Amino acid sequence: MEDERIIELYFERNENAIKETALKYGRMLRALAYGILKNHQDSEECENDTYHIAWNRIPPARPPYFAAFLGRIVRNVSFDKYDYNHADKRNAEFETSLSELESCISAGNTVEQHYDCRDTAKHISGFLRKQPAIKRIVFIRRYWYCDSISDIAAQHRFSESKVKSMLMRTRKELKKYLERQGVRI
Repeated sequence: MEDERIIELYFERNENAIKETALKYGRMLRALAYGILKNHQDSEECENDTYHIAWNRIPPARPPYFAAFLGRIVRNVSFDKYDYNHADKRNAEFETSLSELESCISAGNTVEQHYDCRDTAKHISGFLRKQPAIKRIVFIRRYWYCDSISDIAAQHRFSESKVKSMLMRTRKELKKYLERQGVRI
């Protein structure tokens, strides 16, 4: 079913909206959650929470990119679940992927920084659109889907060192790009 029709079902408050969302995007949502949590049961819980949040936000929201709308929700829910599950522990793979980006992007702890982060996100999107497809895919697999270096290497039949090198170069290019755009790092 097309996204527009699924969104119309939400506006009609038809419970089939959730069923159709699950059919079309359930696998993607679970994969996103699993990339962060590395736990199937928690990933399914985050998927279900995503449907509930989408139900409460549509209407009034009418997302132009439904998959991105759902992806953002499931990531936020998964990060919250991750924080809850790991208050005293650390997930080394996830922490490593976030620390790799620290030199390029600052956290938004104040209101001003929050708006700077939104601007930074637009610049990152612009940067990624200008990259060759494979660099963009590897970058997104690592930092959006939180895939491990070994998973990315296996998926693209690269060596792990090639993936690490590609990510390092892309981060350096991103940092230079953001500095040229006037983004405070």
